[in-house]
Amino acid sequence: MYFVLTYETVADYAERRRPFREEHLALAERAHREGQLVMAGALQPPDAALFVFRAESPREAEEFARGDPYVRNGLVKSWRVREWAVAVGG
Repeated sequence: MYFVLTYETVADYAERRRPFREEHLALAERAHREGQLVMAGALQPPDAALFVFRAESPREAEEFARGDPYVRNGLVKSWRVREWAVAVGG
């Protein structure tokens, strides 16, 4: 199954993320290496971000968000995990 994690970021996200970016990217790269995170990135303009997870439940995506330094340090106003019913691809 696929799950989509979406972030709504704060207005000055691009400037405020610098001190946390290395830790955030390391977290994402580890999830990708472990086969959970398929792809991820900021939307443009960077007022939101999108993460696609392949997992048995939404738990992996939820745990990722809770552990993300962007979330922990207030750069993300809100986040949400939803199951994605892939119709083509995947």
